[in-house]
Amino acid sequence: MASVATASHGALMDAVYRRQKHIYDATRKYYLFGRDTLISALDAPVGTSVLEVGCGTGRNLALIGKRWPGAALHGLDISQEMLLIASGRLGTKAALALGDATNFDPKALFGRDNFDRIVISYAVSMIPVWREAVVHAASLLAPGGSLHIVDFGDLSGLPAPLRVGLRGWLASFHVTPRTDLGAALAALCEDAPFAATTRRGPLGYFQIGVLTRNR
Repeated sequence: MASVATASHGALMDAVYRRQKHIYDATRKYYLFGRDTLISALDAPVGTSVLEVGCGTGRNLALIGKRWPGAALHGLDISQEMLLIASGRLGTKAALALGDATNFDPKALFGRDNFDRIVISYAVSMIPVWREAVVHAASLLAPGGSLHIVDFGDLSGLPAPLRVGLRGWLASFHVTPRTDLGAALAALCEDAPFAATTRRGPLGYFQIGVLTRNR
């Protein structure tokens, strides 16, 4: 059943991005805020293993490589269409793989069991079972490693008509803001060696959550 769901979601994402992939970065820079803030705070010195789940066109991985030279870059996406763009952009600078964020095997895809930094940028809002993706990412953190998530917030600071219109427009792209992301991260800390923080962006437009493995 899981493989069927994965194939179905992968096909949906390919359909969404097949015509958008070449203009994706040019258009998204106007409303996917907070990504560069996340990258600047990664603290990924030479030798740090970095995985982006939902790497899309490779835009973030390219910037991570520039901001943190010497980091070992890895990218996962469920859309083959987006990986084609990422591969052309990154070449041999990153190891890229096709996979489902909720159940991918890092050893089979990347030859490693865990990562020092895992990034999920504007992807949890597009993953139907997003909590499973977050839990899976957390399970792949090396001791002392951290998971960094940026995505749409509750939008509560926006005027009501704009907030309603934006939510409707996002829904047309299969995007649903996860307003309980902070609670989901906090829940992971109850019975596991994690600590979590959540930062609210201006007007609640975006949120950044960080989950750190203590040991």
